[in-house]
Amino acid sequence: MTEELVARARDALRVVIDPELGQNIVDLGFVYDIIAEGGDVHITMTATTPGCPATGFLKEGAQAAVAAVPGVVSADVTMTFEPPWSPSLIDPAIRASLGFAAGN
Repeated sequence: MTEELVARARDALRVVIDPELGQNIVDLGFVYDIIAEGGDVHITMTATTPGCPATGFLKEGAQAAVAAVPGVVSADVTMTFEPPWSPSLIDPAIRASLGFAAGN
């Protein structure tokens, strides 16, 4: 059940689109960790930079998306900038479509 809830939470996070890059936060590598304990889901995620103006939007979007998943009692999102995000975390197919070189 826990693994299934984590998978459903990860899928739900795909509806949260970064307004700057135009892709979902999962494929962009913003989601560092998802832990489910019973119906409580804890997400650790990041944004492109600590000063990113979309940080609040992304955090609220992630919380709302996961809270709507059947079986989730509560959803908590922690923003972190350790380790710092880099384009190398983007899904390779998405990275290419955004024009980032494979080595970035």
